[in-house]
Amino acid sequence: MPYKEKKIEKLYYSIGEVAKMFDVNTSLIRFWEKEFDIIKPKKNKKGNRLFIKQDIENFYLIFYLVKERGMTLKGVKKKLKDNKEDTINNFEVINSLKKIKEMLLEIKENL
Repeated sequence: MPYKEKKIEKLYYSIGEVAKMFDVNTSLIRFWEKEFDIIKPKKNKKGNRLFIKQDIENFYLIFYLVKERGMTLKGVKKKLKDNKEDTINNFEVINSLKKIKEMLLEIKENL
């Protein structure tokens, strides 16, 4: 039986790593942190922000609504306040469909 390495996931991400994930400036990450109360990074003794996986998932949700759907920050806040569960469920469905589309396109290329 071959040895399989376990995938190591990071517990904390720096603000630079988060900015690189979304291809944005760190100032936007700081701004969204102040604007949206669902993003609450921990801070170390130096004051550096440490984001957990849940924070990153919330960033994906906000990024999708603002950048891809074209909503205003005020609209996103209202949407998250009024029906956060439905918004998250819709976001997850859209992500699943995107992954399926990518997989199908990859299969098509291989044929």
